[in-house]
Amino acid sequence: MPEKPDAPESPGPDDPAAPDPHGRSAVRVLLRLWPYVRPVRGRLFTAAFVAIVASCLSLVIPLVLKWLVDGPVADRDPGGVWLGALYLLLLGIAEAVLFGYRRWLVARPLSGVEARMRADLYGRLQRLPIAFHDRWASGQLLSRGTTDLMLVRMFLAFPLTFLLVNAVTILAGYVLLLAQDWSLGLVLLTPVIPLVVVCSVFEGRYGLVARRAQDQVGDLTTVVEESVLGIRIVKGFGRHRSQARAFRELAGRLRGTELVKARLLAMIWAVITVVPELAIGAALVLGTVQVADGDLSAGTLVAFLSTALALRWPVESIGFLLAMSQEAATATERYFEVMDAEEEPAAPATGGTTDTPPGGGSGGASGGGSGGASGGGSGGVRFEGVTFRYPDAPAGSPPVLDGIDLHIRPGETLALVGGTGSGKTTLTALVPRLHEATGGRILLDGEDIALMERDRLRALVSMAFEEPTLFSASVGENVLMGADGTAGEPELRRALGVAQADGFVDRLPEGSGTQVGEQGLSLSGGQRQRLALARAVVGRPRFLVLDDPLSALDVHTEARVEAALREVLRETTALVVAHRPSTVMLADRVALLSEGRIAAVGTHQELLRTSEEYAWLMSGEAKTGEGDR
Repeated sequence: MPEKPDAPESPGPDDPAAPDPHGRSAVRVLLRLWPYVRPVRGRLFTAAFVAIVASCLSLVIPLVLKWLVDGPVADRDPGGVWLGALYLLLLGIAEAVLFGYRRWLVARPLSGVEARMRADLYGRLQRLPIAFHDRWASGQLLSRGTTDLMLVRMFLAFPLTFLLVNAVTILAGYVLLLAQDWSLGLVLLTPVIPLVVVCSVFEGRYGLVARRAQDQVGDLTTVVEESVLGIRIVKGFGRHRSQARAFRELAGRLRGTELVKARLLAMIWAVITVVPELAIGAALVLGTVQVADGDLSAGTLVAFLSTALALRWPVESIGFLLAMSQEAATATERYFEVMDAEEEPAAPATGGTTDTPPGGGSGGASGGGSGGASGGGSGGVRFEGVTFRYPDAPAGSPPVLDGIDLHIRPGETLALVGGTGSGKTTLTALVPRLHEATGGRILLDGEDIALMERDRLRALVSMAFEEPTLFSASVGENVLMGADGTAGEPELRRALGVAQADGFVDRLPEGSGTQVGEQGLSLSGGQRQRLALARAVVGRPRFLVLDDPLSALDVHTEARVEAALREVLRETTALVVAHRPSTVMLADRVALLSEGRIAAVGTHQELLRTSEEYAWLMSGEAKTGEGDR
């Protein structure tokens, strides 16, 4: 049920892509659940059959009452009355046992359906491109994996079964009513047409409101999550009142929408309750007259009215069953909005598994730390006419990267320098295909990364981001995420040593086994950045991409990290985003990125002499250290 401060009320991050509830069929939407339901269909069908039998037992009770009134009661036979009471008790017990058995039948399989859908959603989120996650608020995704799937499970457990059960019960009940007295039965059939019309109107209106409410829940979840994760900012700037105001505004909208739902449900419930009651009242009056005239036995009238009253629940429940079905249809629709999103494109089958180009180029990393292979070689990392534009960029806007031609030789470290917004971070994200280049190609040791399987590509390329992210796991587990699963304690200690993190890690209560809090906020910014750097180097990657990995370190720690990092860089081919001269000095060469183009390439000293822009950036007058999109 989701909303965001200062954001339009919407079904999600993609307003234009949101389905129109006016034009969608709830049945067609819910049928998309069949692949998940099919494995447990046997138990669901059995449960539905058991529920039908249990519900129809309630229709036998009026027949027992008819026998009691026209038989033992009329004949003043106490033994017969006690026997009839025993029959009624046994019927009640049987009905209760069958309904309990039905619930037992569906509980475990439907929990499994919910778990499979949640697992599929999580797996899908991992495969969706970064551009998707840039557009979607996290609260919207969280609400789809929690609230929406709970609504789907509740629908499969109750409305799905009881819409069928109640329909069969009502049909069987009307057959009994017409069999007992056709004239009274016709009286009770009169509400059918108006009820069908009212339910049809209700279904359409409720579907719109249910969609709005579930979207607002996602937006509210986003605000709560942002406030919790950003609690230091909220408290540091004294913004708790404005955040509370934004929360109250969204909560108020959600409350208003829920009240609209409640009013619609109250109206349909009132109509569905009142109209059949009027028909039962009319049948009672007509039946009483017939009994007085001797045209109908008292037992038949009692059985008729008992049957009509037994049908009250199946009829009255139609309203909230339709409401739950509409909410489930909306939840299913929201779930498949994510599942239908286009995944990262798979590498073509021609991708191959060799690390050298088809033409037999001189791929393979050399160990030289000051240049490696010659400039004419095809090894290392090569950008050829690379262009990139964000998918959501306005039409006609210039690309973020435009015609990038760059070669990082095997074993070489290249520093990437540029002003804020020049595209440095975007360029580094293209190497492991976090974003897909919209033009040109990128080669690793002569092999086009677009033709490589992502798992293989990302096993070759390791990254450390400017904003380090740690997970709610131990320090060791966070660092070893950067290895292929074969790394152990020696590799962990080496990586911590390179990042100069072994000292503070050893001082933690449980050393590398210490659990870090969510986002690693229990550690300082510099400590988190050092652990992120250790994660990047623990697997001894062939290619290393570092996005200003030392920005949060003090000068003394930075100097020690740089000294250790030089040893690592001798073993790999590296691209390092740099904002400070100290980081640039790690590199063999420097590339200046300006307005999405490579403006100059050379050593630090060469660019200081030949490039005015580079000299200005290195002078400290520029606002260095800021992130790029």
